Amino acid sequence: MATAAVSGPLAAFGQASSAPVAFALAGAAHIHTPNYIQILKQRREIKVKYVWDHDAARATKAAVALASHEVDDPKTIWEDAEVKAVVICSETDRHRDLVLAAAQAKKHVFVEKPMGIGAQDAYEMADALEKAGVLFNTGYMMRTEPSSRFLKQQVDEGAFGKITRVRGSTCHNGSLEHWFDTDWRWMADPKIAGVGGFGDLGTHSLDLLMWMFGDVGDITADIKSVTGNYGGCDESGEALLKFKNGITGTLAAGWVDLSNPESLMISGTEGYAQIQDGVLYFTSKKVAGADGKKPWTRLPDRLPKPMDQFVDAVTGQFVTTLVKPREAAARVSVMEAAYKGAAQQIWVKPA
Repeated sequence: MATAAVSGPLAAFGQASSAPVAFALAGAAHIHTPNYIQILKQRREIKVKYVWDHDAARATKAAVALASHEVDDPKTIWEDAEVKAVVICSETDRHRDLVLAAAQAKKHVFVEKPMGIGAQDAYEMADALEKAGVLFNTGYMMRTEPSSRFLKQQVDEGAFGKITRVRGSTCHNGSLEHWFDTDWRWMADPKIAGVGGFGDLGTHSLDLLMWMFGDVGDITADIKSVTGNYGGCDESGEALLKFKNGITGTLAAGWVDLSNPESLMISGTEGYAQIQDGVLYFTSKKVAGADGKKPWTRLPDRLPKPMDQFVDAVTGQFVTTLVKPREAAARVSVMEAAYKGAAQQIWVKPA
């Protein structure tokens, strides 16, 4: 991976050295853990010194994969000064205690989304991380995609004129295919995961919409179970958002969709864009050649994956935009408000 000098406020966190930087994995419960393990194994700048999980079998499996030391108490991680960063992939209801302990120990933190069970614990974590002054990132990979980066730039530059409507959608068929029957069963238990299918996937598009269009003022939703494969756990939903800047947004997400053809739409008085089957179509009165008749291919490069960005930042290599702790907490707050709105059939202001 290409490297570059680090400048700005993140430079002080760089651990550039010939010796590998020590990481730890705290929790291996999330469905993305195997992918993260592969990334961590490939990064020669680091070593994963410890693995902890309250489930001993899961901890052993991850420790073997990483050629790491399995520990039976996360205190071993917090008390080891050699460990500079921790990757937290536990069940969501364990995030708070692990993140607060990591922040107290001045460890850099990657925590899998969603950040917390609800707004209160998510903002408590954000406060602790900011106070500790450590690096942070989470798994919002849609920000790294070329089309997303291009559209963010066009929104910032006013290419859409007055934006009136936006739409984000992230769906798959995980419930139909019984993805959560065994190893990942906890993800279909909202008491442990904080959310069901709508919140699990919807947080990705929600992050993209809030990254582009700002804070949400009010939200309501229709969220439901469809197949009953996981009891009363929700599997699908649609939310209606009122952004503070006046834009109206819709957010679709779920585990019972055979396809997800339109992942993003932006409509304004002077421009329109949609990502259809992964292909961007873009129209703007302010951009030469943007007539929407054929795929728009003048795009920036894809950024590294969120885990690679985190490793880069911790090791003092190329640093790009990381998700801020307060951004991650705000997504939890808005999603919590969506679920409240669905349950009570009312508009809700996020905390």
